[in-house]
This record gives sequence, structure tokens and C-alpha cells, in this order.
Amino acid sequence: MNFKEILELIDIVAERGIAELEIEQAGTKLRIQVKPSAPQVIHSYLNGQREMPAFPAPPAAAPILTAKAQEPEEPDAGLHVISSPIVGTFYRSANPESEPFVTIGDHVSKGKVICIIEAMKLMNEIESDVEGEIVKVFPQNGQPVEYGEKLFAVRV
Repeated sequence: MNFKEILELIDIVAERGIAELEIEQAGTKLRIQVKPSAPQVIHSYLNGQREMPAFPAPPAAAPILTAKAQEPEEPDAGLHVISSPIVGTFYRSANPESEPFVTIGDHVSKGKVICIIEAMKLMNEIESDVEGEIVKVFPQNGQPVEYGEKLFAVRV
């Protein structure tokens, strides 16, 4: 099973809402498991008195403000976002002693390795899918990233 086939399986699992998938092929075993999000508890305070709803509101209806929602959105005209194709740990360089693959202000060409994502003890090189200038690096070195999470913003 190659990397592209694994990515396609991850997409199918996400699209169809499958909780878990396990495949064994030619001695290689692959398991994709979606972890459920924790239920949200909403507390409401009115006139200094604490009110608790009898049943928690569904997450879609809950007016929850996050740090992202409070920050003003940056204008993204001309910016291309490179997202994580897999779940894993984000690394900016090949090893702790070496320089990062790219830094802010670097010009990248299509196909250039820009970071590594470690998944299941495998180091996956992530390549730029566009040519342009790196203007933002979203995750910190060594930070876990999710499928589809923003990695880099590139001015094309």
C-alpha cells in the first residue's frame, strides 16, 4: 500500500463518518481510528446566579467563542495555504541539529520539501504544491497536527 492509497482511505473514512477501519495486506497492517470529541458542557450565569440547562445544547447550536473566533482574520488575498495530508507530529527540519527546510521569507518551488510529519514512526516528507514565498508557519516544531490542519501560508 502506498502513501497515496493511505491518504485516499483517510479521506473516505472522514467523508463517510466511519469510526474505525483496519486493513491487512501483504503482511502490512493499517488501522485508521477517528477519536470522538469530548462532549461540551456549557455554563450560563445570569444576574450572579448560576443556571445549568437540564440537557447540554448540541455543539452546533452552542455559541462558543474561541481564541480563533476572537482574532481578526488576516487578509488572504494571494495566499495559498498548505495543509497537513495526514495526522502526526510536525517537524521543521530533518533532525534537531539541522536547519529548518524553510523559514518565513524563503522562496519555494513546487515539489520542494518544506517539513516532515511523523506518523506511526514513519517520517513523511511534505512537499510544496505551489511556487511562492513562505509568509507564515502555523504549527510549532514538534507539535501534533491533524489531517487538513494549516501548515504554511504561501504568497503565490
